Amino acid sequence: MIVRDGIAAVFRAERARIVATLIRATGDWDLAEECVQDAFAQALETWPREGVPRRPGGWLTTAARRRALDRLRRSAVEATKLREVAESTGYEDDRDDGGIDDDLLRLIFTCCHPALTLEARVALTLRTVAGLTTAEIARAFLVAEPTMDKRLVRARRKIRHARIPYRVPPAHLLPERTGSVLGVLYLLFNEGYSATAGAAPVRRRLCAEAIRLARTLVALMPDEPEAVGLLALMLLHDSRREARTDASGELVALPDQDRSRWDAGRTGEGVALLDSALRRGQAGPYQVQAAIAACHAMAVDAESTDWPQIALLYGQLAKLVPSPTVELNRAVAVSMADGPRAGLYLVDALADELAGHHLLHATRADLLRRLGRTAEAAVAYREAASLAPTDAERRYLARKAAEPARAG
Repeated sequence: MIVRDGIAAVFRAERARIVATLIRATGDWDLAEECVQDAFAQALETWPREGVPRRPGGWLTTAARRRALDRLRRSAVEATKLREVAESTGYEDDRDDGGIDDDLLRLIFTCCHPALTLEARVALTLRTVAGLTTAEIARAFLVAEPTMDKRLVRARRKIRHARIPYRVPPAHLLPERTGSVLGVLYLLFNEGYSATAGAAPVRRRLCAEAIRLARTLVALMPDEPEAVGLLALMLLHDSRREARTDASGELVALPDQDRSRWDAGRTGEGVALLDSALRRGQAGPYQVQAAIAACHAMAVDAESTDWPQIALLYGQLAKLVPSPTVELNRAVAVSMADGPRAGLYLVDALADELAGHHLLHATRADLLRRLGRTAEAAVAYREAASLAPTDAERRYLARKAAEPARAG
């Protein structure tokens, strides 16, 4: 069991990088994913018997490449592809130099080609790079799983038939891809920071990979303020990661977090990056969100939070990216600045748009509790718990549902 858990951990950590390497070598997305799965199956059979190799990521990469080579030989693919794969079967090509010559970044830019629709770009990257399931991506886009599956199939087919190149585009073409790439990294980080499914509320590997790729993008485009703003946003949120759960893995709400556990180094770096981006005078949605995160990060305690400023920033964000989710967050800020009744008015206006969203019901429950309407709050908390995507959130909301019931 220990070996199997180790194999699963290595697979989660290395999967995207190996898939990206195989796509670069073969140009075949489906083949790459299938061969990585085959390598994982081979590891499950071999490692318990022979032991975990010294470089498990390299072992998996080599196994996947050899599998791809066999598949290409059997299907009589052109000799150039065979040579490309054969020449890269050793461990020496396994590297992470953190530079622009990065297979994962190439993969993201390929996924974000303007020939694809915006939703297809984001969804394909989340599936291929982040390893999210089709169901997880469907939830993020609020669509049915079969619908998302069809979008992913169409996107891959378009890349293959249009012969979209697997590379970071030249400098003069970067701007037309920037928005999509930023959107992908943003959603990748969000899925790590607030998982849409599973037992764990935080998927640290996804957070770390999103931050690493954001750093690479900033190195590639140092004069793009939104890229810098996105990296600042990630760091400011990630600085609170250790305090978001307690020793038993249960969620801890922001006002109740032990701020001594916040990472001061990440906070400082995030604020410095935000300041450098804002000085360019081109504030976009990622910079505004980073400014909101900075308001929380700079407050010495929950009571010192500048909620009027946060409410104003959410109002600005709503103009840049109109969204019911942004409006829900603005309602929370308004409730803290002007009282729960003002917030509840805004939340109730979103009832139709966010009826199936657990955060709508959780927010409404909290406002009802603050207004002393404990019985209604308990009902809303239970509704939120029934819709929550992760085990930790369901437990947290169930506990909150019990509190006002006892108080009443």
